[in-house]
Amino acid sequence: MINRFFNTAGPCRSEDHYMLPPMDRLPQVGRIIDQKGYFVIHAPRQTGKTTAMLALARELTASGRYVSALVSMEVGAAFNDLGAAELAILKLWRDVTDWQLPVELQPPSWPTAPAGQRIGTALAAWAKVAPCPLVLFLDEIDSLRDVVLLSVLRQLRAGYPGRPQAFPWSVALIGLRDVRDYKVASGGSERLHTASPFNIKVRSLTLQNFSADEVSALYQQHADESGQPFTPEATRRAFELTQGQPWLVNALAYVITEELLPGDQTPITTAHVDQAKEILIARQDTHLDSLAERLREPRVRHVIEPMMAGRALGDVPPDDIRFVLDLGLCRMDPAGGLVVANPIYREVLPRVLTTTSFASLPHIQPTWLRPDGRLDKERLLDAFLVFWRQHGQPLLKSAPYHEIAPHLVLMAFLHRVANAGGTLEREYAISSGRMDICLRYGPALGEAKGPDTLAMELKVWRDGESDPLKQGLDQLDGYLGGLTLESGWLVIFDQRSNQPPISERTTTEQATTPRGRAITVIRA
Repeated sequence: MINRFFNTAGPCRSEDHYMLPPMDRLPQVGRIIDQKGYFVIHAPRQTGKTTAMLALARELTASGRYVSALVSMEVGAAFNDLGAAELAILKLWRDVTDWQLPVELQPPSWPTAPAGQRIGTALAAWAKVAPCPLVLFLDEIDSLRDVVLLSVLRQLRAGYPGRPQAFPWSVALIGLRDVRDYKVASGGSERLHTASPFNIKVRSLTLQNFSADEVSALYQQHADESGQPFTPEATRRAFELTQGQPWLVNALAYVITEELLPGDQTPITTAHVDQAKEILIARQDTHLDSLAERLREPRVRHVIEPMMAGRALGDVPPDDIRFVLDLGLCRMDPAGGLVVANPIYREVLPRVLTTTSFASLPHIQPTWLRPDGRLDKERLLDAFLVFWRQHGQPLLKSAPYHEIAPHLVLMAFLHRVANAGGTLEREYAISSGRMDICLRYGPALGEAKGPDTLAMELKVWRDGESDPLKQGLDQLDGYLGGLTLESGWLVIFDQRSNQPPISERTTTEQATTPRGRAITVIRA
């Protein structure tokens, strides 16, 4: 009987879940602890921070050299009152150390102390009675806000000189962001912009995504225990789609092994990985949903909107860039520039942004389908032109990102098409000057005729710029070449001032790319 499975909720446990050795991802931590260091570990959500630190706490305690536990600060986030927050935090600590530690290593009864001193007093009391140096990992520290957060940091700093006899030997703050970016309402700033309330830290560490070899090693555990292998191509595809993001790596495998092929020994192929990807994107599980919620935050919008529009970031504050990096929404590409963190996120972000526009769509009959269910591209073009002329103007107001409102309305229309039996893929990047879209409809790749494929490029014509037709044809040539297609659409949204209504200015014309590909140019 197979007991282990791919985990997508909460910390991993080696007896229940396929997992990689957690401490291999943070080799520096052991030395910092041995040196009595206070430090920070920050990384995006669901990258394995809690799993790694819980495993390390067990290791340290089992070694007999330390007493160690992972305790959460998150319960304190529900309180504006400092004293109430401290009491809730200490009550939770009592509960979690009850199952993490043997009786003789658990903390004593918490001493009575005034509000604003309870955390420091409790830590001092525990350190004094512990038979070995006390090492604590404070999880979800950046869930605290304002006076509660500042007080906890200052209590740690105040007790620091008393270590190890009268305060913990080593303490790690674990969260989404580094200390300087913890949110407070102080002096007109939303963030600390400094590590001063915790200037005793020696290092700030982060967890990296899984490497391609680590994804392969994780999937091999399933093959070894179940007899169901991932083909090398499937493993490479999973890494390509996720870029090693741990939750996504596990989620793809979970959907395949527990939903698509449960209890099966059929080799897992790239087709299964792609099917699982579509399920995750459509279902938008908690991890993807929590990322999507961030899109309306100004700091995120400042980065994502110009990226989707293919424009340069301009004067976006460095803190906004650091924020999307810390969230794991984006990454710095070694080849240069900020990019969306992985292809799955790249699909999720615009899909979320089209939700309102999609919900606002009028009833549209699928006139673009032939009797055999295949896609008729000419009829699809006619249907889009009718839709755009009648409904484009009012629907632009429903789009949450004004700069790419036309893109979002067009994608909402294409989602209506794809939802009946297709997929929609997008490519966009800073300073690219365009968004590329690929609609695949019908049978999957590898079947009889394969899907019908329509590729298009979206451009915007703004005030002070020349007609983007020539550049668009050049760029679309390369995109179509990569898809081995000989035709496509070039959609030019005319956003210049004082233009006629959409119903009047929407036209089509035929053009040819430099390499002879037939293009339908839609001026909208």
